[in-house]
Amino acid sequence: MEKKELKKLLLRTAKIAVGSSIAIYAAELLHLEYAASAGSIALLTLVTTKWETLKLSAFRVITFAAAVILAWIAFVHLNSEWVAYGTFIFVLVLLSEILNLKATISVNAVIGTHFLATHDFSLAFVKNEFLLVLIGISVAIVLNLFHDNHNRKKDIIRNMRRTEQQLQEILREMASYLLNQETERNVWEDICSLEEQLHGFSEDAHEYQNNTFQSHPGYYIDYFEMRMKQCNMLHNLHYEMKKIRTMPGQAEIIAHYILYLADYVVEVNVPTPQLERLQGIFKEMEKEPLPVTREEFESRAMLYHILMDLEEFLIVKKRFVNELDERQMQRYWKKDRTN
Repeated sequence: MEKKELKKLLLRTAKIAVGSSIAIYAAELLHLEYAASAGSIALLTLVTTKWETLKLSAFRVITFAAAVILAWIAFVHLNSEWVAYGTFIFVLVLLSEILNLKATISVNAVIGTHFLATHDFSLAFVKNEFLLVLIGISVAIVLNLFHDNHNRKKDIIRNMRRTEQQLQEILREMASYLLNQETERNVWEDICSLEEQLHGFSEDAHEYQNNTFQSHPGYYIDYFEMRMKQCNMLHNLHYEMKKIRTMPGQAEIIAHYILYLADYVVEVNVPTPQLERLQGIFKEMEKEPLPVTREEFESRAMLYHILMDLEEFLIVKKRFVNELDERQMQRYWKKDRTN
């Protein structure tokens, strides 16, 4: 396990242990029955992210009343305890699934067992159960405010730089292939490795977004999704290159363009000049004499596909830039859109 993952695991487990203990202690101070259940409720709520905790807590308060009513109907009006509890759970789960509130089932089921054991539906006992829920979710909300977001953000930015560096290396490897130069690396493996890493980076960005109250952390998610699309483009690009049997002379022009392009695979870059230069290569290719042999025709066609893949590679980045709003340009690029 990586140091970063271990640190995240230890922080989460510490919060769960401390939160559960505090919840039980608070319930005991108030002399509540089934005080230990407050710890379970805190535990079940703490496993979520900050935003999920807030939403889940609200839903648990709202569905508490429904769970009490269901318990009263089932446990008072049905003689058999196991039939009554089975009916209670059936209706509870059914409603939770229909309303897309599955995360509330566990806590409401725990509360249901208390009513099943006591058959006490007095205002005092209902208040007791509500306080257990309130203590559990309150402790979870407070503890889930504490996240190592500063270091998490630094890790995300470090992963952005790592992604750009690997994309540049892959492009340079592809240029070497077009120039018939030997490379020690396996391009296919490098692309697959980057793809796998991008999945993890995207998950980290989603987790960061759900654990911060900043106005637009979705920028990082959009960034890694953009790089994932570009990585898919490189898959196509590499596939097209491998289909070329004899490397035509125009391959050198494309190779030098790829080497030029690699330097601009950075976060803060609008790829308009790179697209314009690519259009110039398209026009130059159109002026070339028509191929004579079938093999020349096929190779030229592959080169044209490579150019189209490179164009799509740049369009993906340009689309990402166009979708940035003014605040994101100021915050992440430190510039106005007009600049």
